[in-house]
Amino acid sequence: MNASSDLALLSSLITQVDELTARVTALAESYGATPDSAVAAELFSAERALTTARRSLARASGFLEQT
Repeated sequence: MNASSDLALLSSLITQVDELTARVTALAESYGATPDSAVAAELFSAERALTTARRSLARASGFLEQT
């Protein structure tokens, strides 16, 4: 295992999750004021899950930086 390589991979994954989160949020907001609010609710749930995943990736990155 190469910590430097793994840190770079984690950084890339964090960026991708950030981009996905922004896309999901934008889509959820577009459904928020429509009769399809159930769609918005599910998308906001996905947004929360992505935010949690990002935090986990950031913590893993922090642990790697300490080693």
